[in-house]
Amino acid sequence: LAGVRAHLPYLKSLGVNAIYFNPIFEATTNHKYNATDYMKIDPHFGTNAEFKSLLDDAHRRGIAVILDGVFNHTGDTHPFFLDAAKKGAKSKYWKWYKFDGFPVVKSPKPNYAAWWGLPALPQLQVAKNPDVANYIFQVEEHWLKKGIDGWRLDVPNEIDSDAFWREFRKRAKKLKP
Repeated sequence: LAGVRAHLPYLKSLGVNAIYFNPIFEATTNHKYNATDYMKIDPHFGTNAEFKSLLDDAHRRGIAVILDGVFNHTGDTHPFFLDAAKKGAKSKYWKWYKFDGFPVVKSPKPNYAAWWGLPALPQLQVAKNPDVANYIFQVEEHWLKKGIDGWRLDVPNEIDSDAFWREFRKRAKKLKP
């Protein structure tokens, strides 16, 4: 983030008017599609404060900032998934994911719905669980209120709910008309 911020004058001189970041939330891999905390910038990139400084500087230059919303799945080290895997049906997060039994196993094949069968990417039950949807709305609104200009949504077709996406858009437009 510090490097991007330092190069904002150069980017502006090229005519750049928007920056889209692939996932930058805390995660355990280089690709960051396996979020462990949607409210925290991954330390590999910087801090939440550094991100805020980047946002402010970009906006002063007329450059919008868009984040990648990966809301179809979390990482297998996300606290909600870990709690569900540990406690089973006693976890408040058990129904946030689609498990096919307890104990939870990752190998040789996960006994839970995982994006493309990858154990590290357990799928959220967004369309089937209002608590999951509300959590994602909290994430959405948190970052919009922090100053981002919009969202790029990863695999939105895999969250099978037009109503969810209409609500997501309505909330975004309310904060960023």
